[in-house]
Amino acid sequence: MRRLAPSIVLAIAACSSASPRASIPVPERVAVDAFSTALRTQTADQQVLHALSRLTFGPRPDDEARVRAIGVDRWIEEQLHPERLDDARADQWTGEFEVVQKTAAQLESEYQNPGALVNQLGARARGGLTREDSALLRQARQNLRRIAEETQVSRVGRALLSDRQLQEVMTDFWLNHFSVFAGKGIREQYYLADYENRVIRPRALGKFRDLLGAVAQSPAMLFYLDNWESAADSGRPRLVDLNAPAARRAVARRFPAAANPQSPVAQQVQRRLRAGLNENYGRELLELHTLGVDGGYTQQDVINAARALTGWTIAGPRQGGGFTFTPFMHDAGEKRVLGHTLKGGRGIEDGEELLDIVARHPSTARHIAFKLARRFVSDTPSEALVSRAAATFQRTDGDIREVVRTIVTSPEFFSREAYRAKVKSPFEVVLSTLRALDAQPDRSPRTAQVIASLGQPVYGRQTPDGWPDTADGWLGTGAILNRINFGLAVAAGRLPGATPLAIPGADALRQASREVQVDAVVHALLGGDVSPVTRSVLLTGRNPLLDAATPDASSQMQPEPMTARPQRGLAQIVGLALGSPEFQRR
Repeated sequence: MRRLAPSIVLAIAACSSASPRASIPVPERVAVDAFSTALRTQTADQQVLHALSRLTFGPRPDDEARVRAIGVDRWIEEQLHPERLDDARADQWTGEFEVVQKTAAQLESEYQNPGALVNQLGARARGGLTREDSALLRQARQNLRRIAEETQVSRVGRALLSDRQLQEVMTDFWLNHFSVFAGKGIREQYYLADYENRVIRPRALGKFRDLLGAVAQSPAMLFYLDNWESAADSGRPRLVDLNAPAARRAVARRFPAAANPQSPVAQQVQRRLRAGLNENYGRELLELHTLGVDGGYTQQDVINAARALTGWTIAGPRQGGGFTFTPFMHDAGEKRVLGHTLKGGRGIEDGEELLDIVARHPSTARHIAFKLARRFVSDTPSEALVSRAAATFQRTDGDIREVVRTIVTSPEFFSREAYRAKVKSPFEVVLSTLRALDAQPDRSPRTAQVIASLGQPVYGRQTPDGWPDTADGWLGTGAILNRINFGLAVAAGRLPGATPLAIPGADALRQASREVQVDAVVHALLGGDVSPVTRSVLLTGRNPLLDAATPDASSQMQPEPMTARPQRGLAQIVGLALGSPEFQRR
């Protein structure tokens, strides 16, 4: 891998400078605070481009004209109410995927877990698998692979096609805030699409407490952070004694293979039920999901939060899957969290009250307000904006729509400093490219593989803190080179569904002068506003970033699979524009 000169890296980091569509109703005229509007320092054209770059995954060719026609504030109001927008095109495309049609419980029930099948087959075939057993195992693995691929493809496709773009941006935000990892274990693959489609997206602009509760009871989160097997520590009272007949019957229903108490499965189940408290979810609930790392909680708060959530687990496929509360796992003792006492002798109410407490805590309001302001405005949002957004959160009892409205209609959002102030993530780079070229989604996993090759595999963040949302997380030397090569690969026609000559008026531009072609590409892809350096690159066809690159012996990256030699003519200009600092920012 080649290393960029430090000055080049600093320069790019500091840079600031059609298919048929569903019919969308135009909302009533929006009353906008005249004083707030007067404080906006972006030009009218910049406001349109800025709103489209922040509240969508990038504009399609006809989006700018529509926003100008109805006004940027009316368009923002429209996006704040996705329930009013027809999204039939995205619904139809994603609805053909089995992972979208079926719940997680249905998938887990209908498609056998390959790991469980290995154990089952191994118990009866110590000397090796029969041909029939091998075929069963092969089919189970193929089914799991298809589920994983459909989960990624359907997410990318909806983000590309949806006319509810702000809802998709917020879905991405919350999937990152409440991050889960596909590689946690085989069972996680069954849960991811359900998590996205039935937990996150419907609540992305709703009440934070509702979203938090749905996440807390989702198999995806319960499995990822191990709460599904968290139980009262030895010596602490359980709501139902583990040795009580009712508990034994419940265990037998949940784990039929453990009916024989002497069997290895039964012994494994008993060990798990007696393993005690797991603090993972209790810790991340406070540190990442609500109060924030500096939110004022203690280690004892973490422990007691985890105790309140014991027994919040996942039902087996035979019991319908999904969330279930298991009394014989629950710590029934009194608990004190963040100054509040949770009375002893209760069950699921402990966890519900805990979620009420943390969802309405002032530190949570500030933490969520800061993260949303950072997502929509800049890597370092002003204290004034964060305070106003946090006040909205508290005044509206955590109404996410109103917090977002406070941020995206603010003078800070429409300030000159905020224009092109955010670096796109790899997911945003690829999606904005596809949308700019009016591309259609690909039903194969190739687009998701391209996103992964740029450094952000879909559902591939191993740690619960989510992907970076600041420039320093995405502007390493190798990442910049990969983004430039990505643009050249698009010019060579190597991005599924994207045609580099799909910009408006491409046919008429084929025989035009290089300067005319550059002007057209700058207008179509870069908002008509580029630096002298970028214009020189587009006119000459030479990118100084690549020329300045030197071998990087320390890089752990493999040769970029999207690398391609630049094309000539209009396609080359498009590819260079897609790799430019202006396109890499939003």
